[in-house]
Amino acid sequence: MGTNLGPAVVCVPARNEAERLPRLLRALAAQEGFSAAAPLKVIVVANNCTDGTADSARALEGSGAIDRLALRLIEATYVGIDAHVGTARRRALDEGAAWLEAAGTPHGALLTTDADAWLDPSWVGANLRALERAEIVGGRLVIDEDETDPALAAFHARVERYWSGVRALEDALDPPPHDPAPRHGDHTGGSLALRASLYRAVGGLPAIPRGEDNALVAAVQRAGGRLRHCPAVSVRVSARTAGRAEGGMATEMLRRARVVRDGEAYRLPEAAHWQRVILRRAALRRAFREGASAASLHALGLDAADLAAIDVPGCPNDIAFVERAHARLEARDGPAAECGLDEAVAGLDNLAASLRPEAAA
Repeated sequence: MGTNLGPAVVCVPARNEAERLPRLLRALAAQEGFSAAAPLKVIVVANNCTDGTADSARALEGSGAIDRLALRLIEATYVGIDAHVGTARRRALDEGAAWLEAAGTPHGALLTTDADAWLDPSWVGANLRALERAEIVGGRLVIDEDETDPALAAFHARVERYWSGVRALEDALDPPPHDPAPRHGDHTGGSLALRASLYRAVGGLPAIPRGEDNALVAAVQRAGGRLRHCPAVSVRVSARTAGRAEGGMATEMLRRARVVRDGEAYRLPEAAHWQRVILRRAALRRAFREGASAASLHALGLDAADLAAIDVPGCPNDIAFVERAHARLEARDGPAAECGLDEAVAGLDNLAASLRPEAAA
């Protein structure tokens, strides 16, 4: 099959993934729309590896099994404060942007995932199609059930129901037109896509020890970029509890395992917290669209220092204004009131029911 998807580079940090990286590379080689004559570009930054991760990739490449990839393998060792996934993912994305620029396609797409992910053959194509109507695309993380016992799988489903309830509340109070339902809520390094030119414009991925993916998404949104949680884009992720990145997915999986095994408390913000947040964001959006008068912005809690930092005249759209303004206000909020998972889900369900048109009639 010939490619008509446009230029793209997949950028992958890999630390001690000799076992799982070959599976990812095979999945990338099976992506629809690419061929040996028109290969998919892939960069792997094998960082701080002690298990032969790079050798496993070279062996697979030498076997001819991934001849539909143009693979660039970078081995790197980071020390001290730079020894974390943020540095490695930034290196991979920076190299991907440089590759596209050298090819004369600076507006090509950068996609990033993790070395232990499972990808459907449609993953690249679905990302590129979603980028036609958004500036950054997050893929849904689907926890691999083959690695999960039934009790833990049921708990994962309950947590997902909570976050689905939060999105339903957003749809009722401040629906994002560029990210319509049905949508998921994930935008992590497991699956992100954006144009290389935009990546450069926002300063690249922040090289921080944890949360580097969310920080990149926030930078895009502060610049006015539309974030799309496309239901057609998903990856399967490992349920392992011994991860490669501090504070990453494995940390959350370990926490959930303790909840199921040991009865550890699992508390989340109550429904009223999300209602306040969403209504405040809606009010900020409305104020911007109505002209962002000083009086209206002061009434929402923004002082002169806030307005100077936000640069209201420099906001290209309401997305940029809301993200910049809400970050200022959120920094002054106290901790969100929390409750147990079942209580939190029930609270969201009750709140959603009260907001339905028939409930108001």
